[in-house]
Amino acid sequence: MRNAILGLSNALHALARSVAVAAVAGMFVTVIIQVVARYGFASPPVWTEDVARYMMVWTGLLGATLSFKTRADAVLMASVFPPRPHWLGWLAAAIHSAAVLTFVLPVVWFCFIGLRGGFSRGYLARQAALTMDTLGIAMVWIAVIVPVSMIIILIHLAARWAEPTGPAPAPTETSLD
Repeated sequence: MRNAILGLSNALHALARSVAVAAVAGMFVTVIIQVVARYGFASPPVWTEDVARYMMVWTGLLGATLSFKTRADAVLMASVFPPRPHWLGWLAAAIHSAAVLTFVLPVVWFCFIGLRGGFSRGYLARQAALTMDTLGIAMVWIAVIVPVSMIIILIHLAARWAEPTGPAPAPTETSLD
């Protein structure tokens, strides 16, 4: 089971990295099309701005999963507190995991279930009822990245706990002096 979780986490990390790179490339291409069409032909396509914006959203949320997996996420207050003793590492990892779960689990829940219950009132169901004016596709294809990225983070969190040595403490800031 441990190897399955670690393997799934690594596979999702590679997939998320590939999709994020493709989204950045797509965003770059659509912005170039927008600039050339606007300033070269004075007639920009209406869809380029929306495509670039939605690719930026996908890139940002997939980037969050990448930084979580590689432990490149922000370390708040690391410079204020002294380095913690080694024995406190497990407790700090547990508190970190609790904070992640406190944020991620409600996001995943409300993506599927509405405030008053039922799948028809969840975030994704509400987005499925909306259509993008410029592209004519359902907004759910853009919004689906929210629960997908949160579920990937949950899998990465499970992989941290499944590591043979247990969850490593968050990295501390080092001085380059």
